Amino acid sequence: MRVSILTLLLLLNLLPVYEASSQKLPKLGMIAPIDRDSLLHASGFSFLGESVGRMLSPSLTEAEFRSNLEKIKATKTKVYVCNVLFPGSIKIAGPEVDEERVLGYLDTVFRRASQADIPVIVLGSGGSRRLPDNYDTALAKKDFAALARRMAGVARKHGITIAIENLNSTETNFLNTLQDAAEVVRSVDHPNFRLNADIYHMLKENEPPQHIRDAGDIIVYVEVAEKAERTLPGVVGDDFRPYFRALKEIGYKGPLFIEGRVNNPETEIPFAAGYLKKQLREAYAKGK
Repeated sequence: MRVSILTLLLLLNLLPVYEASSQKLPKLGMIAPIDRDSLLHASGFSFLGESVGRMLSPSLTEAEFRSNLEKIKATKTKVYVCNVLFPGSIKIAGPEVDEERVLGYLDTVFRRASQADIPVIVLGSGGSRRLPDNYDTALAKKDFAALARRMAGVARKHGITIAIENLNSTETNFLNTLQDAAEVVRSVDHPNFRLNADIYHMLKENEPPQHIRDAGDIIVYVEVAEKAERTLPGVVGDDFRPYFRALKEIGYKGPLFIEGRVNNPETEIPFAAGYLKKQLREAYAKGK
C-alpha cells in the first residue's frame, strides 16, 4: 500500500509526545484564514489566529459580525488571537493621534472579541505606529505609553489582553526590537498590556535569545517564521532551538504561533507543525 507524504506527516503529528522535561511544550497555533481550520486541526495545531479587520472591526455591520461569530464558534481549532489591531488610517503614535477615536474603536473591537471568546489581540499595526521622519522617539514612547495605559483600561473592561508586537525596521520605524517593546510594556505597567515576542522580527533585527529571558515576566504570546522570506518553519530549515530554550527557561506557558507566508498549504502547514514539535522537544529536553 502506498502512503502519501502528507499522510505520513499527519501520522507523525498524531504520535504521542514523550517529553524529556517535566515542563509542557507550548501548544501550536497559526495565523491563517478561518477556512483553513480543518487543515490546521488535522495537522496538529490547537489554535488559529485571524485578523481584526476580517473578524471584529467596527467597519463590519452587526450582521456581518454575527456571521463571523458563528464561524468562530464552529472551528475545530480555537480562535485564540486576532492581529492587525488598527488600520493604517488610525494613528496610535506621533503627532496625529486622536485618542478618543482610538479608544472608541477599541471598545467595539474588544467587546466583539469578548463575545467571540478571543482572549488576545496583537498590536502590530506598523502603519498606525509609524512616526514622521526625524520625530522625537523619546517623546513618541512617552506619549504612546500614556495612550497604552488608557487602551489597557478598555481591554480590562472586556477581559482582553493586548500583546504588543516587536516589528522589524522594514515594516515600521517605531518599537523595532523586543527590547524597545518591552521597555514600553514596563512603562505602561498594566496586566492587560503585555508583550508578543515575535522571533521572526527578532531574527530580522539580529536580536539574541537573551532578550526573551530579559522580558520573561511580561511575555504572554510568541510568534515565529523563517528569517529570509518569512516562510513557514521547515521550508528553509531555520534553527529556532536557541529561542525555544529561552522560552523554556522563562517558564513560558502561552502558545507558539506561526505567522508566515504560505505557498503550498496542504504540504507546508502539516510539515511546519512536525518541524516545530521536533525542535521544541529537543529544546525542552533535560540538560539542554
